[in-house]
Amino acid sequence: MCCRFYIKENDPDFAPIVNGAETSGLYPRIQKVHPAPLVRAGEVRPMDVAAVLAMDKQQKLTLFPMIWGFASPGRKAPIINARSETAAEKPTFREAWEKHRCIIPASWYFEWQHLPSEDGRSTVRTKYAIRSKDANITCLCGLYRIENGLPVFVILTKEPGKDVAHIHDRMPLILPKKVIRHWINPEIKPAELLPYAVCNFIAEKAES
Repeated sequence: MCCRFYIKENDPDFAPIVNGAETSGLYPRIQKVHPAPLVRAGEVRPMDVAAVLAMDKQQKLTLFPMIWGFASPGRKAPIINARSETAAEKPTFREAWEKHRCIIPASWYFEWQHLPSEDGRSTVRTKYAIRSKDANITCLCGLYRIENGLPVFVILTKEPGKDVAHIHDRMPLILPKKVIRHWINPEIKPAELLPYAVCNFIAEKAES
């Protein structure tokens, strides 16, 4: 399960991404009711504001600021992930799966390795930074919707690739740059793009 990702500081690849989101007309509206600033570098956590790539009303790829997490009645914590295998069937995600898909650019995401303790319970041991082996930007796939007039997103997850299966039993759905435009296009069926999921990763131990 992806619960944090990271934007590398002073990375020239990310300057136009965060600048595009920060200059969006949505940003002042978000800050009026959700005063957390857009994360330009460092760890991004649930309920933070992040730069997200999605289609605008003219069907153009556009960078938007969005809040990480869907609200859920009866739950204090937001919903931050959705399973790619079942999102099309779940009422919470069904419409977004069909029409409101997005890409969350990251340098890498974090995952914590869980190992059994002596009493048989799961124990968190090691934090890993995981990134695509073949790209500078790791393109996390997500879904978004509008809540109270503001855009919010979740990150899709899938079965882990062989490079990270020893760390956790889930990982974010990540696509290569060449199919990003197709993923965001509401005219294309998302299930057709799942076979393109990135499967080669670098996992390095990270500071807790």
